[in-house]
Amino acid sequence: MSTPTLPADVEKGVLPVTSMSTATLTDHVENGTTHFIPSAPPAGDNSKAVALPNLKPNKPPPAKRTVSRWIRWQLWFNTYRKFFTVIMIANVIAIVLATTGHWPYARKYTGAMVLGNLLFAVLMRNELFGRLLYLVINTLFAKWTPLWFRLGCTSVVQHLGGIHSACATSGLLWLIYKVTQTFIDHSSNPAAILVIGVITNLFILIVAVSAIPWIRNNFHNIFERHHRFAGWLGLMFTWVFVMITDSFDTELQKWDLTASRVVRDQQFWFVIGMTACILFPWFTVRKVPVDIELPSPKVAILRFERGMQQGLLSRVSRSAIMEYHAFGIISEGKHAKYHYLICGVQGDFTKSLVNDPPRTIWTRQLKFAGVSNTSALYTRGIRVCTGTGLGAALSTCIQSPNWYLIWIGSDQEKNFGPTISGLIHRHMGPERLCLWDSKKRVVFVTSNMQGNSEIMQGCKEANIPAFGTLWDF
Repeated sequence: MSTPTLPADVEKGVLPVTSMSTATLTDHVENGTTHFIPSAPPAGDNSKAVALPNLKPNKPPPAKRTVSRWIRWQLWFNTYRKFFTVIMIANVIAIVLATTGHWPYARKYTGAMVLGNLLFAVLMRNELFGRLLYLVINTLFAKWTPLWFRLGCTSVVQHLGGIHSACATSGLLWLIYKVTQTFIDHSSNPAAILVIGVITNLFILIVAVSAIPWIRNNFHNIFERHHRFAGWLGLMFTWVFVMITDSFDTELQKWDLTASRVVRDQQFWFVIGMTACILFPWFTVRKVPVDIELPSPKVAILRFERGMQQGLLSRVSRSAIMEYHAFGIISEGKHAKYHYLICGVQGDFTKSLVNDPPRTIWTRQLKFAGVSNTSALYTRGIRVCTGTGLGAALSTCIQSPNWYLIWIGSDQEKNFGPTISGLIHRHMGPERLCLWDSKKRVVFVTSNMQGNSEIMQGCKEANIPAFGTLWDF
């Protein structure tokens, strides 16, 4: 009996549909697979041809690369946490010394310890202070200083949030200590001081709790509302608390409401500094015209007038005081006519830009500096970003000819449109795109949490200095 000949379509993965008798199922195990061996169709069978499923064996997924615990520890215990740890330990030791009577100054001037910490906490988040700090570092230390020193400068300015968090938490601890001491000595203090002290504690506590990373990252609007408005109320009650405590003489048990007594107290000047740091950025808020380009349902491109230096971020909102969102600024330089923001359509705010594009939007004219601003310290470097993270990265590569861009995404030109693609192609040749050069001095990363973590771990393992995204703003 001759061997039946298979139709030519079998080679293409197509077989005629036949009865079960025309196909033989064999348990021929080869490389761990079971094969279906079809036989020829009966003569005169006019069955339709159908495609066979892909019978290639499923390859096991590649094993996930593991990173040593030492690398993960170095990335976790970064400069942010080092600042936080050192400042917290110093303040806790100081509180213990004050409590046990070994530091009389802190016990006598507890209000100054409270306000000194809170002043530094507010200062670290002040846009003007940040811009001045970046300006001084970029002007004095660019390129000529040792690389380790420049890397240290970048790390310090990127992680100023560690000082902010530690000083704010320490200020709360000192405030609790002060109010506790006031209650212990309640017979010497009027009821007004006790009540205002408790209210001030409550508002500062709300500010601190709302800034817990889990709340800040998962409920950003809740964080912003409570952090801002409870902070303003806390500042107001701090003013009242300082005024009444400074005006009451516990030894003579009487009020001294003269201005000279208040002005001579250091607490008064700490509160003046806090108030100036909090209020000044709000004087730069303006309602400005905006053009919105919607290249795809995933992205909104916001265009504003005037050019910007590289490494800046902008806060924008549809309201003068509510729900400000930070985005990286793309600009060709200070001389440019426009600057742009890339907004990924994810939350309610960015979805509203697509569904109901505004003609004007609120923004702070004083922009704040990001870690990319320190790219001026280095002769060359690599900027890594994914998706809409390009907004924080592109200006550095446009304005710095020795910086190289690695942009990871899908259908970039389709999703981000001709405006962004045009900026890239006009200013960056193919030799500066998706290029890895081991001679580069530093790598800046803008990505989501998982991508940021993986890239940072890889760079750390390869001994390449890298600075990733922080989610503390």
